[in-house]
Amino acid sequence: MKKARDNELSDRRTASANAKTALLNAYRTAKTAAEPTNLARQAERMAIAGAREERRLERERVKLAESERLVTEAAEQLEAVAAEARAETEARGARDKNRIERVIEDEAARKAERDRRYANRKARQA
Repeated sequence: MKKARDNELSDRRTASANAKTALLNAYRTAKTAAEPTNLARQAERMAIAGAREERRLERERVKLAESERLVTEAAEQLEAVAAEARAETEARGARDKNRIERVIEDEAARKAERDRRYANRKARQA
């Protein structure tokens, strides 16, 4: 059956106010009923955010450790190259020194041979 059409303005206002109050009460009861669920969801979100932050920090630690490893590896390679260069320089210096010593010894042997020939020639003349 349809409502009667002879509603007055005041009746409509009170009906509207009652409907609004009913909606507000329904919202409040739904909110209080859903509060444990909301708290659980909020706690879950906080746990997820904490885990996310932990993973981010772990990634940063891994990146830092990797960069430190690369820096130490580069330093070791640089040191190895420098040591190899020093060893090569020392070896070249030793080779040059040995060659100089051999040249000096050869020169001394040639002079000794020349002096011996000169002495033999003088001995034959005398």
